[in-house]
Amino acid sequence: MDANQHDEHGRRTGPWEERFKDGSLSGEGQYVDGEKSGKWKYYLKGGALKASGSYRGGLLVGPWVWHRATGGVLQEGAFDDDGKQTGLWKRYHSNGALLDMGEYEAGNKIGEWEHHDTDGKLTRTTRHRTSP
Repeated sequence: MDANQHDEHGRRTGPWEERFKDGSLSGEGQYVDGEKSGKWKYYLKGGALKASGSYRGGLLVGPWVWHRATGGVLQEGAFDDDGKQTGLWKRYHSNGALLDMGEYEAGNKIGEWEHHDTDGKLTRTTRHRTSP
C-alpha cells in the first residue's frame, strides 16, 4: 500500500509519512480509522531519530524514547491506555548522565523523585503526592 492514503470517509489510513517543508522525512507510522496507531518514529531535520513509540486510537501508549540530535537519550518513559504518563520516567543530561527520575501515575508525578548533577551525583530528592 502506498503511503499517505485516505479511506472512503476522507480519513488517513495505512502507512503514513510526515515531511518537513524541505521534503525530508519528519515522521513515519500507520493510521487506522484516521488516528495514529502502532509504532511511530520521528526524526530531526538531519535524519537522526528524535523519538519512537506507539499510538493506539491517536494516543501515545506504552514505552517511548526521545533522543538528542547527538544520538544520546533525552528522556524515556511510558504512557497508559489513556495516553497519560505512567511508571518510571528518566531524563538525561546532554553528557548522558541521569538528570532526574521518578514515577508517574495517571499523568501526575508521585512518590520520591531523584535529581542528579552532570556527574550523576544525587543532588536532591522531591516528594510528590499520590494521584487524586
